[in-house]
Amino acid sequence: MKKYPKNKFELSPLNETDGGGWLITFPDLPGCMSDGNSLEEAIKNGAEAEEAWLASAKKWGRPKPKSLVARLPVSLHRELANLAKAEGVSLHTLMVSLLSRGASELKPHHD
Repeated sequence: MKKYPKNKFELSPLNETDGGGWLITFPDLPGCMSDGNSLEEAIKNGAEAEEAWLASAKKWGRPKPKSLVARLPVSLHRELANLAKAEGVSLHTLMVSLLSRGASELKPHHD
């Protein structure tokens, strides 16, 4: 039986300077990724990485993060999708990056 990830994943081609093949990432599992020379190999390796990530999270008592569903105005979605395409990343990856950057600039307010 072939291994297949249980969580949502994204596949991206790797350019030749990065060794070629395919990168697999898991938007809902921060830092969980793998690669492979073919799509099939990347998916199989991704399933193994996912399994290890979930086992580690369970061992250390860190639950899987909940997904965020955001509704965007059509014009903003289009702008973000165009920017993601220009950057060569998924829309999800771009949005996480932008949110992370914005969150890091927030300073806690102490009374």
